[in-house]
Amino acid sequence: MELDPRRLRVLRAVELRGGVVDAAKVLHLTPSAVSQHLAQLEREVGQPLVDRSRRRAGLTPAGKLLAARAERIEQELAEARRELAELTGRATGPVAIAAFSTAVSQLLVPALGALARTHPGLEPRVVELEGPEALRELRTGGLDLVVVEYDADDPAPDQQARDLTAAPVADDEYRVVMPADWTPPPRTVRDLADRPWVAGPPGTACRHALERISREYGFTARRMHTCREFPTVLALVRSGLGAAVVPALALAGAPPETVTLPTVPVAGHRRIAAVRRASPAGPEPLTSALVDALQEAAVSLGLTPVAPA
Repeated sequence: MELDPRRLRVLRAVELRGGVVDAAKVLHLTPSAVSQHLAQLEREVGQPLVDRSRRRAGLTPAGKLLAARAERIEQELAEARRELAELTGRATGPVAIAAFSTAVSQLLVPALGALARTHPGLEPRVVELEGPEALRELRTGGLDLVVVEYDADDPAPDQQARDLTAAPVADDEYRVVMPADWTPPPRTVRDLADRPWVAGPPGTACRHALERISREYGFTARRMHTCREFPTVLALVRSGLGAAVVPALALAGAPPETVTLPTVPVAGHRRIAAVRRASPAGPEPLTSALVDALQEAAVSLGLTPVAPA
Protein backbone atom coordinates (compact mmCIF):
# COMPACT_ATOMS: atom_id res chain seq x y z
CA MET A 1 0.00 0.00 0.00
CA GLU A 2 1.42 3.37 -1.05
CA LEU A 3 -0.10 6.49 0.51
CA ASP A 4 0.19 9.94 -1.00
CA PRO A 5 0.98 12.49 1.78
CA ARG A 6 -0.92 15.16 -0.16
CA ARG A 7 -4.11 13.13 0.09
CA LEU A 8 -3.51 12.59 3.79
CA ARG A 9 -3.37 16.37 4.15
CA VAL A 10 -6.73 16.61 2.39
CA LEU A 11 -8.18 14.03 4.79
CA ARG A 12 -6.85 15.99 7.76
CA ALA A 13 -8.43 19.19 6.43
CA VAL A 14 -11.81 17.48 6.09
CA GLU A 15 -11.58 16.38 9.72
CA LEU A 16 -10.59 19.84 10.97
CA ARG A 17 -13.14 21.74 8.92
CA GLY A 18 -15.96 19.25 9.34
CA GLY A 19 -16.73 18.83 5.67
CA VAL A 20 -15.55 18.81 2.09
CA VAL A 21 -16.64 22.34 1.16
CA ASP A 22 -14.85 24.07 4.05
CA ALA A 23 -11.79 21.88 3.55
CA ALA A 24 -11.70 22.93 -0.11
CA LYS A 25 -11.60 26.61 0.91
CA VAL A 26 -8.60 26.07 3.16
CA LEU A 27 -6.75 23.95 0.62
CA HIS A 28 -7.57 26.34 -2.26
CA LEU A 29 -9.14 23.47 -4.20
CA THR A 30 -12.61 22.86 -5.59
CA PRO A 31 -14.93 20.61 -3.57
CA SER A 32 -14.86 18.22 -6.52
CA ALA A 33 -11.05 17.99 -6.33
CA VAL A 34 -11.22 17.29 -2.59
CA SER A 35 -13.77 14.52 -3.17
CA GLN A 36 -11.55 13.01 -5.86
CA HIS A 37 -8.55 13.00 -3.52
CA LEU A 38 -10.62 11.28 -0.83
CA ALA A 39 -11.97 8.68 -3.27
CA GLN A 40 -8.46 7.88 -4.50
CA LEU A 41 -7.17 7.59 -0.93
CA GLU A 42 -10.00 5.20 -0.09
CA ARG A 43 -9.05 3.07 -3.10
CA GLU A 44 -5.44 3.02 -1.92
CA VAL A 45 -6.32 1.78 1.57
CA GLY A 46 -9.17 -0.44 0.46
CA GLN A 47 -11.79 0.82 2.92
CA PRO A 48 -14.03 3.86 3.51
CA LEU A 49 -12.44 6.80 5.32
CA VAL A 50 -15.36 9.24 5.25
CA ASP A 51 -18.77 8.54 6.76
CA ARG A 52 -21.15 9.93 4.14
CA SER A 53 -24.32 8.81 5.90
CA ARG A 54 -24.52 12.07 7.82
CA ARG A 55 -25.25 15.60 6.63
CA ARG A 56 -21.74 16.76 7.53
CA ALA A 57 -18.91 14.48 6.49
CA GLY A 58 -17.26 12.73 9.41
CA LEU A 59 -14.40 10.26 9.41
CA THR A 60 -14.65 6.52 9.96
CA PRO A 61 -12.32 4.92 12.53
CA ALA A 62 -9.85 4.22 9.71
CA GLY A 63 -10.14 7.82 8.56
CA LYS A 64 -9.45 9.13 12.04
CA LEU A 65 -6.39 6.88 12.31
CA LEU A 66 -4.94 8.21 9.05
CA ALA A 67 -5.84 11.83 9.93
CA ALA A 68 -3.85 11.48 13.17
CA ARG A 69 -0.89 10.25 11.14
CA ALA A 70 -1.33 13.19 8.79
CA GLU A 71 -1.07 15.53 11.77
CA ARG A 72 2.24 13.93 12.76
CA ILE A 73 3.51 14.31 9.20
CA GLU A 74 2.59 18.00 9.30
CA GLN A 75 4.57 18.38 12.52
CA GLU A 76 7.60 16.76 10.88
CA LEU A 77 7.30 19.09 7.90
CA ALA A 78 7.03 22.05 10.26
CA GLU A 79 10.23 20.95 11.95
CA ALA A 80 11.92 20.69 8.54
CA ARG A 81 10.80 24.22 7.67
CA ARG A 82 12.14 25.46 10.99
CA GLU A 83 15.54 23.88 10.41
CA LEU A 84 15.76 25.29 6.89
CA ALA A 85 14.85 28.76 8.16
CA GLU A 86 17.61 28.53 10.76
CA LEU A 87 20.05 27.42 8.07
CA THR A 88 19.20 30.17 5.57
CA GLY A 89 18.07 32.92 7.95
CA ARG A 90 14.90 33.38 5.90
CA ALA A 91 11.34 32.13 6.20
CA THR A 92 9.49 31.45 2.95
CA GLY A 93 6.05 30.37 1.84
CA PRO A 94 2.40 31.34 2.28
CA VAL A 95 1.07 32.62 5.60
CA ALA A 96 -2.48 33.76 6.38
CA ILE A 97 -2.94 36.50 9.00
CA ALA A 98 -6.12 37.93 10.50
CA ALA A 99 -6.33 41.12 12.54
CA PHE A 100 -8.74 43.84 13.62
CA SER A 101 -8.81 46.97 11.44
CA THR A 102 -6.51 49.22 13.52
CA ALA A 103 -3.91 46.48 13.82
CA VAL A 104 -4.02 45.91 10.06
CA SER A 105 -3.41 49.56 9.16
CA GLN A 106 -1.02 50.56 11.95
CA LEU A 107 0.93 47.37 12.72
CA LEU A 108 0.49 44.68 10.10
CA VAL A 109 1.05 46.85 7.02
CA PRO A 110 4.42 48.22 8.21
CA ALA A 111 5.41 44.79 9.53
CA LEU A 112 4.76 43.18 6.14
CA GLY A 113 6.64 46.00 4.44
CA ALA A 114 9.70 45.27 6.56
CA LEU A 115 9.40 41.51 5.98
CA ALA A 116 9.21 42.00 2.22
CA ARG A 117 12.80 43.25 2.40
CA THR A 118 14.19 40.67 4.82
CA HIS A 119 12.08 37.65 3.79
CA PRO A 120 11.28 38.13 0.09
CA GLY A 121 9.90 34.60 -0.17
CA LEU A 122 7.08 35.35 2.25
CA GLU A 123 3.60 35.16 0.68
CA PRO A 124 1.18 36.89 3.08
CA ARG A 125 -2.61 36.76 2.88
CA VAL A 126 -4.37 39.30 5.11
CA VAL A 127 -7.94 38.89 6.38
CA GLU A 128 -9.73 41.55 8.43
CA LEU A 129 -11.34 39.27 10.99
CA GLU A 130 -11.51 39.10 14.77
CA GLY A 131 -13.22 37.42 17.68
CA PRO A 132 -14.36 33.78 17.93
CA GLU A 133 -14.65 33.41 14.15
CA ALA A 134 -10.99 34.29 13.66
CA LEU A 135 -9.89 31.85 16.36
CA ARG A 136 -12.03 29.11 14.80
CA GLU A 137 -10.32 29.70 11.45
CA LEU A 138 -6.97 29.52 13.22
CA ARG A 139 -7.79 26.24 14.95
CA THR A 140 -9.06 24.59 11.78
CA GLY A 141 -6.20 25.61 9.52
CA GLY A 142 -7.75 28.57 7.68
CA LEU A 143 -5.32 31.00 9.32
CA ASP A 144 -1.77 30.82 10.62
CA LEU A 145 -1.76 33.88 12.89
CA VAL A 146 -4.42 36.08 14.49
CA VAL A 147 -3.64 39.50 15.97
CA VAL A 148 -5.96 40.02 18.94
CA GLU A 149 -6.66 42.64 21.57
CA TYR A 150 -7.85 42.07 25.12
CA ASP A 151 -8.08 44.12 28.27
CA ALA A 152 -4.99 43.68 30.43
CA ASP A 153 -7.19 42.50 33.32
CA ASP A 154 -8.52 39.62 31.20
CA PRO A 155 -6.72 36.30 30.62
CA ALA A 156 -4.75 35.85 27.42
CA PRO A 157 -6.28 33.55 24.77
CA ASP A 158 -3.71 30.82 25.43
CA GLN A 159 -4.72 30.80 29.11
CA GLN A 160 -8.24 29.92 28.01
CA ALA A 161 -7.39 27.33 25.35
CA ARG A 162 -4.52 24.85 25.44
CA ASP A 163 -4.48 24.40 21.67
CA LEU A 164 -3.38 28.02 21.16
CA THR A 165 -0.34 30.02 22.16
CA ALA A 166 -0.09 33.82 22.36
CA ALA A 167 2.97 35.98 21.81
CA PRO A 168 2.60 39.50 23.25
CA VAL A 169 3.16 42.33 20.76
CA ALA A 170 2.71 45.47 22.88
CA ASP A 171 0.67 47.20 25.56
CA ASP A 172 -1.53 50.04 24.34
CA GLU A 173 -2.69 52.57 26.94
CA TYR A 174 -6.27 53.81 26.92
CA ARG A 175 -7.06 57.48 26.38
CA VAL A 176 -10.24 59.41 27.17
CA VAL A 177 -11.30 61.63 24.27
CA MET A 178 -14.11 64.18 24.12
CA PRO A 179 -15.64 66.78 21.78
CA ALA A 180 -13.68 69.99 21.36
CA ASP A 181 -16.77 72.22 21.64
CA TRP A 182 -18.16 71.02 24.95
CA THR A 183 -18.69 73.88 27.41
CA PRO A 184 -17.59 74.24 30.03
CA PRO A 185 -14.64 72.11 28.86
CA PRO A 186 -14.24 69.02 31.08
CA ARG A 187 -10.89 68.89 32.82
CA THR A 188 -11.10 65.53 34.57
CA VAL A 189 -13.02 62.31 34.20
CA ARG A 190 -15.35 63.42 37.00
CA ASP A 191 -16.51 66.26 34.77
CA LEU A 192 -17.76 63.64 32.31
CA ALA A 193 -20.00 61.85 34.79
CA ASP A 194 -23.21 63.39 33.38
CA ARG A 195 -22.11 63.54 29.74
CA PRO A 196 -23.00 60.99 27.04
CA TRP A 197 -20.48 58.32 26.05
CA VAL A 198 -19.68 56.35 22.92
CA ALA A 199 -19.07 52.85 24.29
CA GLY A 200 -17.67 49.67 22.81
CA PRO A 201 -19.89 46.58 22.54
CA PRO A 202 -20.16 44.36 25.65
CA GLY A 203 -17.07 42.24 26.16
CA THR A 204 -14.70 44.48 24.21
CA ALA A 205 -11.51 45.83 25.75
CA CYS A 206 -12.62 49.49 25.61
CA ARG A 207 -15.97 48.62 27.20
CA HIS A 208 -14.07 47.03 30.10
CA ALA A 209 -11.93 50.17 30.43
CA LEU A 210 -15.01 52.43 30.55
CA GLU A 211 -16.60 50.23 33.22
CA ARG A 212 -13.36 50.33 35.24
CA ILE A 213 -13.23 54.15 35.01
CA SER A 214 -16.89 54.43 36.03
CA ARG A 215 -16.33 52.27 39.12
CA GLU A 216 -13.24 54.21 40.14
CA TYR A 217 -14.91 57.62 39.82
CA GLY A 218 -18.28 56.53 41.20
CA PHE A 219 -20.66 57.16 38.31
CA THR A 220 -22.68 55.18 35.78
CA ALA A 221 -21.66 56.07 32.25
CA ARG A 222 -24.49 57.20 29.97
CA ARG A 223 -23.77 54.84 27.07
CA MET A 224 -25.74 56.66 24.39
CA HIS A 225 -23.94 55.10 21.43
CA THR A 226 -22.30 51.73 20.84
CA CYS A 227 -19.58 51.33 18.20
CA ARG A 228 -16.78 48.85 17.62
CA GLU A 229 -14.61 50.53 14.98
CA PHE A 230 -12.45 53.41 16.21
CA PRO A 231 -12.85 55.70 13.15
CA THR A 232 -16.60 55.58 13.79
CA VAL A 233 -16.10 56.24 17.50
CA LEU A 234 -13.86 59.24 16.83
CA ALA A 235 -16.27 60.61 14.23
CA LEU A 236 -19.09 60.60 16.80
CA VAL A 237 -16.82 62.24 19.38
CA ARG A 238 -15.80 65.02 16.97
CA SER A 239 -19.48 65.56 16.17
CA GLY A 240 -20.15 66.36 19.83
CA LEU A 241 -22.18 63.22 20.50
CA GLY A 242 -20.14 61.80 23.35
CA ALA A 243 -16.85 61.10 25.09
CA ALA A 244 -15.10 57.78 24.58
CA VAL A 245 -12.29 55.52 25.72
CA VAL A 246 -9.93 54.53 22.91
CA PRO A 247 -6.43 53.02 22.84
CA ALA A 248 -3.49 55.22 21.91
CA LEU A 249 -3.02 53.30 18.66
CA ALA A 250 -6.45 54.45 17.49
CA LEU A 251 -5.29 58.07 17.75
CA ALA A 252 -2.42 57.61 15.29
CA GLY A 253 -3.16 60.02 12.49
CA ALA A 254 -6.21 61.47 14.28
CA PRO A 255 -7.11 65.08 13.35
CA PRO A 256 -5.42 67.74 15.51
CA GLU A 257 -8.76 68.88 16.90
CA THR A 258 -9.15 65.59 18.75
CA VAL A 259 -9.27 66.51 22.45
CA THR A 260 -7.69 64.06 24.86
CA LEU A 261 -7.82 64.30 28.63
CA PRO A 262 -4.54 63.97 30.55
CA THR A 263 -3.50 60.37 31.16
CA VAL A 264 -6.02 58.50 33.31
CA PRO A 265 -3.95 55.82 35.10
CA VAL A 266 -7.01 53.88 36.25
CA ALA A 267 -8.06 53.42 32.62
CA GLY A 268 -5.31 50.84 32.22
CA HIS A 269 -4.35 49.39 28.88
CA ARG A 270 -5.17 46.71 26.37
CA ARG A 271 -2.70 44.08 25.29
CA ILE A 272 -2.12 43.31 21.64
CA ALA A 273 -0.96 39.75 21.00
CA ALA A 274 -0.33 37.39 18.12
CA VAL A 275 -2.07 34.04 18.55
CA ARG A 276 -1.06 30.85 16.73
CA ARG A 277 -1.67 27.15 17.05
CA ALA A 278 0.29 25.40 19.78
CA SER A 279 2.69 22.74 18.51
CA PRO A 280 5.06 20.36 20.30
CA ALA A 281 7.69 21.36 17.75
CA GLY A 282 7.36 25.06 18.57
CA PRO A 283 6.24 27.99 16.41
CA GLU A 284 6.54 28.03 12.64
CA PRO A 285 9.39 30.23 11.26
CA LEU A 286 6.87 32.24 9.23
CA THR A 287 4.79 33.20 12.26
CA SER A 288 7.90 33.86 14.34
CA ALA A 289 9.18 36.31 11.73
CA LEU A 290 5.76 38.01 11.72
CA VAL A 291 5.67 38.33 15.51
CA ASP A 292 9.13 39.93 15.52
CA ALA A 293 8.08 42.39 12.80
CA LEU A 294 4.85 43.26 14.62
CA GLN A 295 6.78 43.95 17.82
CA GLU A 296 9.20 46.23 15.96
CA ALA A 297 6.30 48.10 14.32
CA ALA A 298 4.68 48.60 17.73
CA VAL A 299 7.88 50.03 19.20
CA SER A 300 8.23 52.43 16.27
CA LEU A 301 4.73 53.75 17.05
CA GLY A 302 5.64 54.38 20.69
CA LEU A 303 3.64 51.53 22.18
CA THR A 304 4.93 49.89 25.34
CA PRO A 305 6.85 46.63 24.80
CA VAL A 306 5.65 43.79 26.98
CA ALA A 307 8.22 42.82 29.60
CA PRO A 308 9.10 39.11 29.71
CA ALA A 309 7.16 37.18 32.35
